[in-house]
Amino acid sequence: MSQIEATIPASQPRPLSKRQAILDAAKRAFVRDGVGSVSIDGIAIEAGVSRQTVYNLIGDRDQLFIAVVEDVTARSSASLMAVIASFPDQPDDIQAALTDFAVNMLARCFCDMDGRALSTLIKREAYRHPKLFETWKEYGPGKDFPLISACFAKLARDGYLDLTDVSQATRHFLALVCSDLPNDDASCSHPTEDQLRQTASAGVATFLRAFGARQGKS
Repeated sequence: MSQIEATIPASQPRPLSKRQAILDAAKRAFVRDGVGSVSIDGIAIEAGVSRQTVYNLIGDRDQLFIAVVEDVTARSSASLMAVIASFPDQPDDIQAALTDFAVNMLARCFCDMDGRALSTLIKREAYRHPKLFETWKEYGPGKDFPLISACFAKLARDGYLDLTDVSQATRHFLALVCSDLPNDDASCSHPTEDQLRQTASAGVATFLRAFGARQGKS
């Protein structure tokens, strides 16, 4: 531990590194103004660093954009992994358990600042960086989606769901629980807890009408 680190009380959060401060400032600027309208000078001012520091630590605007997407994807993926750990195993009430899971997933993965920012950047910029977003598909959804599908497959094996195509059912679940979220990605606003529960409840209810167990457990 360095002398500087030793002087920071354990109870206080450590300051952001310059690199992370730049990435966070760039993320806000890209989402707010669009990548094409953002300057390195503006990002440097927002991050509280010099223009040269941005170039030294990350590079030009395109390199910065790529670094932002990689950073946000990594953090979103880590959040989703934590949420997947809360997937219901042997629930007494499958509808309530899946609703709670969906609320947790929406709040921590899709509707937090990173999730909303990533969604906005993908919609706006994928055509400019096709290779980058192919990598994102493999690093993010390519890794996480099969884990969610495996959770639904276990529920089906245990008699809670009636699934013939687990991957398709998982896609339906994710689409349904997100379908009624406020469509305001550009501002990266966070829906209220009531909005999250309302859209999750409606999505899960529709999902179970299609894929709920026909016999046995429900």
